[in-house]
Amino acid sequence: MTNWKNQEARILLRRAFLALLDCGLVALSFYIGLLLRGEGEKYPNWWPQNLATLYRHLPWIVAIYMVVFLAGGLYSILWKYAGVRDLFRLCVLVGISTALVLVGNEMVHGVLYRSATVIGAIFVVASVGGIRLAWRAFLNRPPSLSGALGHDSRDPNMPLMIVGAGNAGAWAINLCKSNASYGTPVVAVDDNPNKRNQTIQGVPVRGTLEEIPRLCDEYGIREIIIAIPTLRGSRLNHVVDLCNSTHCRVKVLSDPQSICDGSVSPHGAFRELNTADFLSRDEVTLDTEKINAYLKGKVVLVTGGGGSIGSELCRQIMKFSPAQLLIFDIYENCAYELEMELKQHYGRQAPITVLVGSIRDKHRLDEVFEAYHPSVVFHAAAHKHVPLMEVSPAEAVKNNVMGTKNLLASASEHGVQRLVQLSTDKAVNPTSVMGCTKRICEMLIQSFAGRTQMQCVAVRFGNVLGSHGSVIPLFESQIKKGGPVTVTDPNIVRYFMTIPEAAQLVLQAGALAQSGSIYVLDMGEPVKIMDLARQLIRFYGYEPDVNMPIRVVGLRPGEKLYEELLMDEEQDKMHRTEHNKIYVAPPKKIDLAVFYDQLQDLFAAAEHNDEGVVEQLQRIVPNFDPYRDMLTGQEAYSLAQ
Repeated sequence: MTNWKNQEARILLRRAFLALLDCGLVALSFYIGLLLRGEGEKYPNWWPQNLATLYRHLPWIVAIYMVVFLAGGLYSILWKYAGVRDLFRLCVLVGISTALVLVGNEMVHGVLYRSATVIGAIFVVASVGGIRLAWRAFLNRPPSLSGALGHDSRDPNMPLMIVGAGNAGAWAINLCKSNASYGTPVVAVDDNPNKRNQTIQGVPVRGTLEEIPRLCDEYGIREIIIAIPTLRGSRLNHVVDLCNSTHCRVKVLSDPQSICDGSVSPHGAFRELNTADFLSRDEVTLDTEKINAYLKGKVVLVTGGGGSIGSELCRQIMKFSPAQLLIFDIYENCAYELEMELKQHYGRQAPITVLVGSIRDKHRLDEVFEAYHPSVVFHAAAHKHVPLMEVSPAEAVKNNVMGTKNLLASASEHGVQRLVQLSTDKAVNPTSVMGCTKRICEMLIQSFAGRTQMQCVAVRFGNVLGSHGSVIPLFESQIKKGGPVTVTDPNIVRYFMTIPEAAQLVLQAGALAQSGSIYVLDMGEPVKIMDLARQLIRFYGYEPDVNMPIRVVGLRPGEKLYEELLMDEEQDKMHRTEHNKIYVAPPKKIDLAVFYDQLQDLFAAAEHNDEGVVEQLQRIVPNFDPYRDMLTGQEAYSLAQ
């Protein structure tokens, strides 16, 4: 409590000093205004008479400025962090004060020159704002200059608010007090009524989360640290909205899980909010023993290893000490960057090899399997962009279907023990060429599981945050360019999970490996894309449809309104595995003779990029309906109104 009282006393002292300084600056500004006004006067007594008049009226002039400055919150601004908004506030307050002075001047029969009053107001802005901005520049000077002057450029007195008064909040307060670079915690908030008016290391708990805006204004808060690890989803979104409304900088704990075991590093303990926080879910709990059993000491191949999911799979796999990690990708740039990243983390001698090649090339796959003998394969290589594959269906077939068949054939011929294919919710009742090809890949997995010794499984999940071409990076790009933010349909919904969560659950599903099964990841509740767009717009400081427009453009070719994770025939047979976030659908009976005849017809049709490819896809997957949810942009716009 003593520390808090000392902090309050320092704040009051600083504000009193600034108010006294401003009194002098206002008086000086009006003196200069009168001096400039009378520069051309020829009367010998003009200056003494008008100066005496100014001295008589200065008290009420200064009083008006001080009252307006106090009422307008000028002394709650920390000028080290001031920007254009704060300078504009100063100009408005000076304008209001000047108008009141002019009115008051008329009430005393115009004893002051109007022109001198206006000139004085200009000097008030210049002097009051100039001194503060000069102080801001001094405080924010480069570290090298700071060192040369023998001072520390950090601001240990920057007032912080800690959101959360539990173990994580106490840890955050302790860290801030032991490391001056973070600033000074002056108040905490928590929804637990038993913690109200308590203190944590001298920091008072003053209110609930709903009171964040009021308390930020009351305590002059400049930065907020969210220290409630269990705060997720819609509740986190609401708290972030409250924090953003204060215009304070907002941070969260970098690694809340590590607080429990004390392994978190003080360096980088807090991070900026990111878009993944909006859709955060419970932490994934992995059975590391089972994953370790099939990865440690094994040669592991990841196709499409340079992609969004493939690269994260590689990062997660390296944690389990494989004998060798093979990154197989046709696009060498991303694969090379991943190799450099992993070797920087695990050392230059880390057993990581980048192999350039395409799954379309069966001969190249055979070379890789013969040279390296992988025992575990994760198949993440695929064309995935729905609208592009509608235009090029033959390429989708060649890469997704023929490539998967090549990989399965080569893997089974070279003694691979386990193959895990990454599938998608778009494979369920597909409306797109891409989704249909991925459904055929699931059928291929089940066919090879039934006639080879290789354990083959598919893992089906929805959209991942931050992957190449996903909706959130698109929205962010549009917002940064000033809009509009484009939404295909006001009712469209999608499932989301983070890239690390998806990769971890894929590894866990690989450990289950009931051959021929399709594992379905628990994606949580679907998210309405329109709501997501509005949240992101507010996250970047705009207001939807006010200063950031949203435009409804209509569903793209092959796009669904609602994604599904289960086919109709799977609904009754689906059951939860031993892992609470993974479900499994038992193998579906496939007439292999008919299926492979249809595949040959499909591959023949794929020699030409035309409607014949789509017709063959529909023969293999009868529930493929490419026109089920299609709307024109005008229809979608009409529905949105």
